[in-house]
Amino acid sequence: MDQPSARQRIDKWLFFARIAKSRTLAQGLIEAGHVSVNGGKVRRPSAEVKIDDRLEVIVERRTYVLVVKAPGDRRGPYEEAKLLYEDQSPSPEKLTPFEQAQRVPGAGRPEKKDRRELDRLRGRDSFGGD
Repeated sequence: MDQPSARQRIDKWLFFARIAKSRTLAQGLIEAGHVSVNGGKVRRPSAEVKIDDRLEVIVERRTYVLVVKAPGDRRGPYEEAKLLYEDQSPSPEKLTPFEQAQRVPGAGRPEKKDRRELDRLRGRDSFGGD
């Protein structure tokens, strides 16, 4: 696959480049519309990419902009995988420590205030009795 016109299925390439943890997850990204090639959305995992194609992949609230440099032969270590592309992604926005510490309502364990509201809703008093 070292010819300049070599093509490869996009789901396999995303897997070999370590963008997705499995081909199934790569197929899910593609079918959900999170992958575009040269500015156009791709909906088929069987679509092919070639050298110098520009991919935009949205993974976990982050957008990767990658230029295909080579097709993959196998899913190797990160050092081998990063030779398959040139990363042109914008740097991720830095969050302040305050923003990192913010808890989204309903995420994780309930806080004391949430527990008290649940107790009131269930008709329990605040001292643990029914």
